[in-house]
Amino acid sequence: MHAATQPPGQVLAGMIANAWLAQAISCAAKLGIADLLRDGPRRPEDLAGATGTLPGPLRRVLRALAGSGIFAEDAEGRFALTPLAEPLRSDAAMSLRAYAEMQGAPWVWQAMGAMEHSLRTGEPAFRHIFGMPSFEYQAANPEVGRLQVEGLASIGRAQDAAALAAYDFRGAAIVVDVAGGQGALLRGILGAAPEARAVLFDLPHVIAMARPAFEAAGLAARTEFVAGDVFAGVPGGGEIYILRKVIHDWDDARGLAILRQCRAAMRPGARLLVIEAIIPEGNDYSYAKLLDLLMLVYPGGQERTAAEHGALLEAAGFKVGRVVPTRSALDVIEAVAV
Repeated sequence: MHAATQPPGQVLAGMIANAWLAQAISCAAKLGIADLLRDGPRRPEDLAGATGTLPGPLRRVLRALAGSGIFAEDAEGRFALTPLAEPLRSDAAMSLRAYAEMQGAPWVWQAMGAMEHSLRTGEPAFRHIFGMPSFEYQAANPEVGRLQVEGLASIGRAQDAAALAAYDFRGAAIVVDVAGGQGALLRGILGAAPEARAVLFDLPHVIAMARPAFEAAGLAARTEFVAGDVFAGVPGGGEIYILRKVIHDWDDARGLAILRQCRAAMRPGARLLVIEAIIPEGNDYSYAKLLDLLMLVYPGGQERTAAEHGALLEAAGFKVGRVVPTRSALDVIEAVAV
C-alpha cells in the first residue's frame, strides 16, 4: 500500500523499522556481498560459504534488503545486484561500502542509542559512553580511525565531484585545505587547476595517511603537507582556503575559533569556502536535519542554516559573498576576508 494511503501509525512504524534496514545494509557492506555478486546471481549457500555466515540468517537479511530494492531475489532463490546495490561494491566509482560499514559500526550505534543523554545534558553521547571525544577515540583505536577515514572518503567522493562541478577553481594560485583529511577534494582541485599549488593541513596521523595518495597521483610536488592543530593556527599565504565538513563537527564557540584562526592566516580579499550541508527553513525532509542528529550525539557539533553560517562567518571577520548550490547534500558558502 502506498504511504499516502496508509494510516499515520503504519507509516510511522515503517520509519522506525528503517533503523533495522540501515543495520542490514551495513552488514551486507562489511561482508562484501555486492562484490561477491559482481559476476552474477548467487545462492545464499554460496554467499554464506564465502563470508563465514549461515545460509538461513543470511538469506533473511538479503530478503529484507531486496524488499527495499537493494539486491533482488530470482525464482531460483539466487540474489543479484540492483542499481541500489551497485554503490555497495568496493570497486564502484562512487562506492559507499565503507560509509555503510562505518554507519553500522558499534561505536556509532551506541552513541545514537544514547541520544537522550545529549538531550538532557548537551554533551555528546559518544563522550559519555566512551569517556573521551570521538576524535581522540579514533586516534587511540587505529581500526576505528581507519574505518572513519575510509567511510568519510567514501561518501565524500560524490560530494567532492559535485563541488568541483559547481565551483570554478581555475586561476587559483595557492589553495589551503584546512583539516582536509586525505585530501581527495584538494587532489581534484589540482587536477582542475593545473597552475595551482596546494597546502594540505591536518593532524599528523591524518597527513601520514594522505601523502601516499598525492604521490600516486603525481601531485605531491605541487603540495605542501603541514601537520598541526587547527585550534592553534593555520598556514598562511593562501589565496583560497577550504573548510569542507569541518565546522559542523563543532559547537558555535569552537567553530568560531576555527574561523578566526583561518582569518588570522588570510590576507584581506582572500576567499574562504565553507563546504557544508545547509539546513533549509520549513518542515520539508532534509538530509541535513538528520545529519544534525549524528553531530549532536557523536562529535558534539551541529549542522546550520544559511543564516547561522553567515553569523559565524561575520563574527570571525568575513563577508559572505554567495552560496553556490551543488548536486550533492553540500553547498559551497563563499566568504571573503575583510
